[in-house]
Amino acid sequence: MNRKWISELVEPGEAGTLSQVYDCLMFVAIVVGTVPLLFRDYRPLFLYFDIFSAVVYMADYILRWMTCDLRSDKPKWKVFLLYPFTPMAILDLLSILPTFELVSSSYKLAKSARLLKIFRFSKIVRYIDALEIFITVIKKQWKLLLAVMLVALFDIFITAIIIFQSEQEIDPVTGENVFKTFYDAFYWAAITLTTVGYGDLHPVSDVGKTLSIISSLVGIGVIAMPSSIITAGYMQELNRRLKEEEEAEKEKDVS
Repeated sequence: MNRKWISELVEPGEAGTLSQVYDCLMFVAIVVGTVPLLFRDYRPLFLYFDIFSAVVYMADYILRWMTCDLRSDKPKWKVFLLYPFTPMAILDLLSILPTFELVSSSYKLAKSARLLKIFRFSKIVRYIDALEIFITVIKKQWKLLLAVMLVALFDIFITAIIIFQSEQEIDPVTGENVFKTFYDAFYWAAITLTTVGYGDLHPVSDVGKTLSIISSLVGIGVIAMPSSIITAGYMQELNRRLKEEEEAEKEKDVS
């Protein structure tokens, strides 16, 4: 069988091609494979859903591994050896692991593998351009996003220490300390920084309330930073792809 043809088949294709039929099959397998997660009880019909999705996932994993060298400029042996450790291959493998549940429901891995079915939905990234662009932006801007995340974690940690040490008053409603452990303070600092504020934990002292105001104001700026980074990167990547498509169309017209 022509490996180049297989490589083109498994990659997202244009409308009206056999590759698009393959994409539709994968999309159906993804949706069917995640349906059991919408119910608490396991119904008989779900067994056929799992079998269908498992067969499609395993076939897709094998076909992609067979042709991975055709989508890379690196030496073949190196590509074949490292492919199982690439991010998307790992996600594919995690989505296959729940298949063990079909072999034996008493298998120890099966109980934890059922939750791994959520990874099946991650495979849809390959077939939706908007999500694929978003992942590309994350990869390109990961250093900036990591820096923002570290700043946020540092702010949360410092705020948690301050509130844990300063909020010593007793909550009149419960008759206990508001923050019993440092984890409670860290949790409160996180939801306050993100301006979520569930209200299950809240300071009762003036110092704690003042700190809440400051943390919320800081959180507005911190949360806005990754949003702006992703938005700017998304627009740049989208414009780049549109430009490439226009140049490709011009080349076709000239030829």
